[in-house]
Amino acid sequence: MKCLSIDLDGTLLNSQHEISEENMKVLQELRAKGHQIILNTGRAYGDVVGVKSVQHLECPIFCVNGSVLFSETGELLYEATISIDTYKEIFAALKEMGVGILVYTNYGGFPSTLPPLHHKSKEELDTLFQEYNYDDILKRDNLKIYKLIALVHHDQLEKIPEVKTALADQMDIAMASSFPNNVEITSSEAHKGKALLRYQQMMNVSFEEIFAFGDGGNDLAQFEVATTSVAMGNAPLAIQQQADLITKTNDEDGFAYAVRHLLKLLETEESVSLIGS
Repeated sequence: MKCLSIDLDGTLLNSQHEISEENMKVLQELRAKGHQIILNTGRAYGDVVGVKSVQHLECPIFCVNGSVLFSETGELLYEATISIDTYKEIFAALKEMGVGILVYTNYGGFPSTLPPLHHKSKEELDTLFQEYNYDDILKRDNLKIYKLIALVHHDQLEKIPEVKTALADQMDIAMASSFPNNVEITSSEAHKGKALLRYQQMMNVSFEEIFAFGDGGNDLAQFEVATTSVAMGNAPLAIQQQADLITKTNDEDGFAYAVRHLLKLLETEESVSLIGS
């Protein structure tokens, strides 16, 4: 069985945050051929299943950069959390640096998850982060913290390496960036690549090949374990340089193009017409 591990934002989803008709067609053809489709994303589970077309895929969903693994039926298989003490240390360091902070938990994201913020203005974001009472998060029963996101405005990108330097080697955490203006902080056990290996072990399956598709810094983790890694045409150069193949952009059905033309996992319309002639 071949496995296709696919990032969402900037990869399978286009700029309208939708799965295009062509990408959906390819996903359905891959499933019909018996290949394993896995959505491997930094998004929280609610933000994944909120994409209408995802609801028809019935595939495993790995969320929050491999922190939380769900089966194709929505059963929780695994979760990697950040301890409350570690969370407090990270939060204090981020607060001191004056960056926006998102906290992903088993109760949802506070003050929000990332997708709803994409079109917010600088002023709206500043108000959101300044007015939110983060102390309320710790008052919840049986709280589990999966991820923190340090978020800056696009004119403050110099703060991103500062965040990574401040947190490096201090705690048992992993850091990656899904976009140039953020740092996603998770347990060291949360890793898109480790999630793929963990899933095989838990389900007692062995993938003959793993094809990983992505566009961001958090996708390098799945590139590490993939047989073949595919970067999107819209991915930053640094990500493209780490991939085996580069496909078209997410607005040009780059996922479908890679499957049909670069990896040749499915027949193209041209080859089908040649066979029939």
